Amino acid sequence: MAIQVNLDKLLEKNGVTLRELSDAIGITPANLSVLKNNHARAIRFSTLESICRYLRCQPGELLSMTEEQNGPGPSENESSQSDA
Repeated sequence: MAIQVNLDKLLEKNGVTLRELSDAIGITPANLSVLKNNHARAIRFSTLESICRYLRCQPGELLSMTEEQNGPGPSENESSQSDA
């Protein structure tokens, strides 16, 4: 599973540009672009809150899970085994 950032969809839905969002919340366009293009490895809660407040959305609208594997993780066999 991988986390998908839906910033581009929310910007379009609200008629807001990346530059407008950047100016409004004080995050550089470069950092917002990293989020928008799904290259971010982490996001601060304060950044998540600022984006959601400005776009009037919930964190679950901004972030979603996809079936695609994002980096190494336990295989299905490993995750389904018990510790008994």
